[in-house]
Amino acid sequence: MIYISGSSIDYDSVVNQYPLESIEKKIIDILLSSSYKYTYNSLSQLKFELELRKNIISTSVNLHKSMFSFRVFRESKCNTNYWERTNEGGFSLKNEVKPSDAIKDILVNSAKYGTECSTAIVIVYYGAVVNVFPEEVFNRVFSHIYLMDWQYLDRSLEIHYYEEPIDYLPGDCRYFKNPDVDPLTPEWQGENAIDLGNGMYYGHGIGIKDRYEMIAILNMHRVSGSQTSAYLMESLTRPSFKILASYVPSNGLL
Repeated sequence: MIYISGSSIDYDSVVNQYPLESIEKKIIDILLSSSYKYTYNSLSQLKFELELRKNIISTSVNLHKSMFSFRVFRESKCNTNYWERTNEGGFSLKNEVKPSDAIKDILVNSAKYGTECSTAIVIVYYGAVVNVFPEEVFNRVFSHIYLMDWQYLDRSLEIHYYEEPIDYLPGDCRYFKNPDVDPLTPEWQGENAIDLGNGMYYGHGIGIKDRYEMIAILNMHRVSGSQTSAYLMESLTRPSFKILASYVPSNGLL
């Protein structure tokens, strides 16, 4: 169910603004059919979430198509015109560059970058937000970016973990866990993956696959003799779309 300012929405007035097979319509259908009450302060706030989720998916696809490589942290690489590579393998934004330029450079000069799957998901989030936010807002909100894994995420992204979610939506981040990973290849202990909304998932290093292909690939990297399969966890991770929407000035997207 979707409620805006305390009232249920008129389905046709919202859905008719999007193409029949669009990802926005698919998300709206899931929200409307849910047993959970999704509340928004305004129609613009709902549209912001739809737009950002669409961009999370498109950024994932574009990153997959790019020359951005998979590398373990000790072998990670970045464009040193925008980033400083730290001893732990992360990328720290240089003081003299615009955050928006540095994030966009990852796709423009993707061959100069390589890192693990958790960092790739962080890059997806920033890449999606930079496409939705006005440039000056992005640079003000995300003035100090450090790309590595979840624990270094900028608090302004407001990423939240849901252990038992009510619904799974396109643009959510899911996790494929490989409990019997070969200790010689710990980078295959699991895969962070973006739900693309069509039964497929993007995971850096594996690519775009369906859930069964993801599991099959992880199973190739189990300890010898293991009979315990990798699996898709029920949990999910997603940003707070409402908080991100609040950063955009009222005369902009909202």
